[in-house]
Amino acid sequence: MFAFFRPAAHQAPLPDERVDSTYRRLRWQIFAGIFFGYAGYYLLRKNFSLAMPYLIEEEGYTRGQLGLAISAIAIAYGLSKFLMGLVSDRSNPRYFLPFGLLISAGVMFIFGFAHWATSSVAIMFVLLFINGWAQGMGWPPSGRTMVHWWSQKERGGVVSVWNVAHNVGGGLIGPLFLLGLGWTNDWHAAFYVPAAVAVLVAVFAFVMMRDTPQSVGLPPVEQYKNDYPEGYDESHEQEFSAKQIFVEYVLRNKLLWYIALANVFVYLLRYGVLDWAPTYLKEAKHFSVDTTSWAYFFYEWAGIPGTLLCGWMSDKIFRGNRGLTGIVFMALVTVATLVYWLNPPGNPTIDMIALFSIGFLIYGPVMLVGLQALELAPKKAAGTAAGFTGLFGYLGGSVAASAAMGYTVDHFGWDGGFVMLVSACVLAIAFLIPTLRHTKAASAGREATA
Repeated sequence: MFAFFRPAAHQAPLPDERVDSTYRRLRWQIFAGIFFGYAGYYLLRKNFSLAMPYLIEEEGYTRGQLGLAISAIAIAYGLSKFLMGLVSDRSNPRYFLPFGLLISAGVMFIFGFAHWATSSVAIMFVLLFINGWAQGMGWPPSGRTMVHWWSQKERGGVVSVWNVAHNVGGGLIGPLFLLGLGWTNDWHAAFYVPAAVAVLVAVFAFVMMRDTPQSVGLPPVEQYKNDYPEGYDESHEQEFSAKQIFVEYVLRNKLLWYIALANVFVYLLRYGVLDWAPTYLKEAKHFSVDTTSWAYFFYEWAGIPGTLLCGWMSDKIFRGNRGLTGIVFMALVTVATLVYWLNPPGNPTIDMIALFSIGFLIYGPVMLVGLQALELAPKKAAGTAAGFTGLFGYLGGSVAASAAMGYTVDHFGWDGGFVMLVSACVLAIAFLIPTLRHTKAASAGREATA
């Protein structure tokens, strides 16, 4: 089934005098492909959250029912990010990434134009599950691309810059929704306007992306940059079997388990705030539709400078100690979440600042978990390692943020929901503490499994 995605064959080596110029040109080109390609996925990730207030008012759904429906994205995405990560490690990302984006766009078009798509919780769950599965085809090929085209010493900065792609895409959902709403006076524009943009993005990503350096006649990036991780040898350029990847470099990796568990609670906070921001601000803080859409935008785009700062601090100030960096950022997120919760209605500026602060701070730890996963496994297993942490983040944290948060608020009010979110901050810090001893990359997988 996945033969179409098979990795590209190695090409004859280019002359030495062309290696540097070709590497420089292709790295800019490929980065543009994976950056905008992954941003395209986030145009289609949280559209349903913007539609939920309308579904409550016009269709009569409860918060718990919609929370259950939207949890399908998290369940499917968690499974897909892991399983598709395993497939991605043995696939050509140039085909893999755009294909998943087109499937996701197709589901959003159905939501936008087929009225039966929102006629029951079961139908919404199935469609959102398909969308979540397709969404899992974005991160793994991007991670595989980065570990093949950028060396270990460059990777912290590159991953942090690339990681803001989801803030770019996610933040644009709100303005695109308002644009479509203005054109059509139809709240279903939250689905079909971003989907149309995502189709164009998929074409762009396919044109720009390439497989490995060897597939275009270039040497491995370790050779090009003279930057070899500890334990590197020729075997790291060979494709691993699925069993080797899963057993040797994932299941036996103790530090990978710790960051995966931390990721559960990082994602619970991230999506507990993001998924419910339009509904919470409307119900508890009395924001208008326009204001909640822009609040959604500011939350996502605040993550751009926050992620870049976090990546820089983890490299320069904390000297590669990703765990300590994550703990500092999660402690600050806890403070911002308390302000967002306890600020009384009628102070919208404080609410917006608190929401901006949460967005600014939470995406750094999200990025660091992915970066640690890439550093804790050989590059031929990078997609699976990242998918493993994503499996925990989405099946544990994001599902709880969707379904459990909805039912908690139905039964205990918004105060009960925020007790859950603050507890998640504390538990994330607790699971990051055991990773403090990991201060350097372990790309060979030896340090992590010792």
